[in-house]
Amino acid sequence: MTSTETNTSLRTDAFLRQYTSQDEILKYTKATAGCGISYLLDHDYKALYLEALTLLPQQTRERGIRILEFGCGGGMNLLHLVSVLNSKGIQVAGAVGTDFSPAMIETATREAKNYLREQNLQRLEFYVAKNESLISDLSASAGIERSSLRNSFHFIVGVNTVRYCHDAKKEMDNARDIFDLLVPEGVCVIIDMNNRFPFFRSDLRNMLRWEKQQQCYVPSLEEYAAPFVEAGFEVLRREHFCWIPHSAGRLKCRLFRGLSPLLNAVAQSRAMRSLVISRKPR
Repeated sequence: MTSTETNTSLRTDAFLRQYTSQDEILKYTKATAGCGISYLLDHDYKALYLEALTLLPQQTRERGIRILEFGCGGGMNLLHLVSVLNSKGIQVAGAVGTDFSPAMIETATREAKNYLREQNLQRLEFYVAKNESLISDLSASAGIERSSLRNSFHFIVGVNTVRYCHDAKKEMDNARDIFDLLVPEGVCVIIDMNNRFPFFRSDLRNMLRWEKQQQCYVPSLEEYAAPFVEAGFEVLRREHFCWIPHSAGRLKCRLFRGLSPLLNAVAQSRAMRSLVISRKPR
């Protein structure tokens, strides 16, 4: 095994330990995640998803869409999206969440039973799968032929997860699998950390440590978009947005909501997150 492979394996083991811990699981479940993510799911992210879904052909929206969220964690984002679409009268033919952490998938499956009606539960599935090997892992976990997974989803979402592919230098594997999973004219939305934002809590904590910890690589906006361009996508939107931390309490959430218009006007390129919306050509 080369030193690069060894380092990648060590990082993967560290991330698995991190995303199996009870403290981390609490950050990715609806009842305990905090005001910031709840606000974003109800506002910024909700608006983005609904706008992105209008890029799908009308016939697809009428017949029912198939959704995949990769790196779904405790399932909070996907569960909320399914609920929103149902409330808007948008038919969900099926929804799948994947994550590399079995503990997160167990949590997501349990959370679904608490937050969705039985008729929606029948269309929702969670499976263990790594972002950089989505098709092969999903095929193995779900017991579905790889050929059946190709061209099977209309809408794919990844939130705060694709940077791990860049950190492992596997971003092209992720983008190619997303391309193959999507039907022609299918849409992918990724949201992740902006490397130009200077005050991420993990970075600030690390600055104060005597012994620095290795941090996950955070790409630039162009780096987030590049694999999708190379994989053959049409990139429709790439921008920095959003100033509200996922972990924000009520006071901080209210503060940053009020400051957002001013911050967008004077320093949008340093917003907290990067957004890339891509579509697979017909």
